[in-house]
This record gives sequence, structure tokens and C-alpha cells, in this order.
Amino acid sequence: MTPPIRPSGDLRAGAPVPIRLLLADDHPVVRAGLRAVLSAEPDFEIVGEAPTAERAVELSAAGGVDVVLMDLRFGTGVHGAKATAAITARPGAPRVLVLTTYDTDADILAAVEAGAAGYLPKDAPPQELAAAVRTAASGRSALAPAVAHRLMDRMRTPAAAPSRRELEVLELVRDGLSNLEISKRLFLSQATVKSHLVHIYAKLEVESRTAAVAAATERGLIRRT
Repeated sequence: MTPPIRPSGDLRAGAPVPIRLLLADDHPVVRAGLRAVLSAEPDFEIVGEAPTAERAVELSAAGGVDVVLMDLRFGTGVHGAKATAAITARPGAPRVLVLTTYDTDADILAAVEAGAAGYLPKDAPPQELAAAVRTAASGRSALAPAVAHRLMDRMRTPAAAPSRRELEVLELVRDGLSNLEISKRLFLSQATVKSHLVHIYAKLEVESRTAAVAAATERGLIRRT
């Protein structure tokens, strides 16, 4: 179900309808900074803060939120992408704008596939952040130019780009897990894990697990440990 679209607050048309924002980040300083920047916008209203992804899901489900500004990596608990999927799965859900320091393909794909309406780096200028919030609230996609460019590159050459599942496997390889451990973590057979690794080696033009991790890290496909 498509969520209801609220107006972005036209001050010339009388009393504006504010865009209600929920800030989800485990760092109090980051939330305070976002609050300071976004509260300066006349058509924004900060209605809540969530120090965990789980709390963000709870507050979003309670209603009264139009846009959730979601971090991807919290100290403990649920990943931001999983929280995004839980939020956007509900009828009439708020839009989720991912605001994070992580910009690997694995993180971007996880957020987009979870239903995020946009993806911006935390160091985005205030004007760009405010514009992205309004774009997301209006029901449109709000992707940083660099993110949009990378997604377009993947669409142009899908056969050469590791899939989301292959990147998940590669991240676990980076963390030192064996094929058996990866199969248990992802609920796959060991044969499937081996098949994913074969495809990864071919796409990255490497011949070993170590080389695959190094190549993927260098290309920004996965994060460094």
C-alpha cells in the first residue's frame, strides 16, 4: 500500500502542515546535531528520537511520523536496513531516509531493497539534507548523486556486479567465517555458498577468498573491518 503523501508545508498558503520527523541514531551527539539543523526549517517538526533501531520501529508503528532519518549501523541490536524493512512493510508507513557514514554497495543495496526512500551521507550539507527530507515526504526518491550514479552503474552492467546475496557472503568471508559457518548464518547449503564464491571470483577476476575480499574492499563493495 502506498503511504499517504503529506504536503511539504507551503508557508504562503497559510498555516503550514509540518513534516514530522523521527531521528534514529545511537549517538546522542549526532541526534542533537540533526535536531539543531532540522529544527531551523519552518516546515519541519521533530516528534521523536530513537537510540536503537528497535525503538525506531516501535515509534514509527505508533503513528504521527512522516519521515524517519535512519542510521544503518547501531551499536547493538537490529541493523538499520532490517528496521527500515520492518517500518516500510506496514500500511501507511512513514518514509525512511537513510543517513549514514557507510556508502559501500552492500550497505546501499541493503537500504534500497529494504524500502528506503533515500540515502545520504551524514556529512551532506544542511540544504541538501532538508531538500532530501522534503523529497522523501512527497513520495519521491531522494538519493545522493554519488549513490544514484553507483546504482545506475550496477543496472547498466548487472552481470558484472556482485548480487546482494553474494556481497553478504563476501562480508562473512571478510569476517573469517568458513563455508560451513556461512551456510548456517545465511541458512544456505554449503554447495550454494561455494556457488556464490565461484560467481564472486569470476566477477571480481580473482582466484582466492583473500583476493576477493581485497578487491571488493578496494572497489567500495564491502566495508573494511
